[in-house]
Amino acid sequence: MNNFSTSPREMVSSLIRNKELVYTLVKREISSKYRGSILGILWSFLHPVFMLAIYTFVFSVVFKARWGSGSESKTEFALVLFAGLIVFNLFAECINRAPSLILSHANYVKKVVFPLEILPLVALGAALFQALVSLSVWLIFYLLIFGIPHKTVWLFPMILTPILFITMGFSWLLASLGVYLRDINQLVTISTTVLMFLSPIFYPISSLPIKYQHFLQLSPLTPAIEGIRDVLFWGNLPGIWTYSLYLVICIILSWLGFAWFQKLRTGFADVL
Repeated sequence: MNNFSTSPREMVSSLIRNKELVYTLVKREISSKYRGSILGILWSFLHPVFMLAIYTFVFSVVFKARWGSGSESKTEFALVLFAGLIVFNLFAECINRAPSLILSHANYVKKVVFPLEILPLVALGAALFQALVSLSVWLIFYLLIFGIPHKTVWLFPMILTPILFITMGFSWLLASLGVYLRDINQLVTISTTVLMFLSPIFYPISSLPIKYQHFLQLSPLTPAIEGIRDVLFWGNLPGIWTYSLYLVICIILSWLGFAWFQKLRTGFADVL
């Protein structure tokens, strides 16, 4: 039985060692998603355009929703909402796929030379591509409606970094559990739906009674969603200590997920 390293160094080394393979698989993942369609990869751009247009119409015209008190902008709510959804969709796409990652690549399990730990990285790469396309759509709409974006928009990669780590941690955890517990796929789907409404995506934290605001802060997505909105829409700089603490926690959770995956992967071949 092989013993796989659970050290943080191995988590980083695996990505560096297999970066070309990850890149190739991510490209194949993205192209296969739109293979056979007439517009092809153009759908990755059109889909967020359609969704943002729908959000703008529904929330600004039908519901006449406003994000902040005193704001008269009809499109502010849609743009603030869409910024939060960029984070959630990235996280949810990876988490929902994670339990079936190993099961759908069972032929790789018995190949000793194939690094199974990169499969969640491939899924994250494909989801990150869609997130960047959605960001470009958001920036185009902001430019057309409000003008030049805030300079803080360049901090987007920094703010997104913690959520990438925590997404990988949960993906490794769920990918390994999915091999042994087939029902976990259904549980994860329900959980991500619940998480969507328990995160400040459709409403600001300040809209809740104070006694409930603390519960909303427990969502692992809340700091990232609030941070993305700050740098994209409001033009606010992140608090360095809050961000640093969040980043450290996400890195630790990522490593714990990796270590769990490495421990459980020794039994994958027996189960599959």
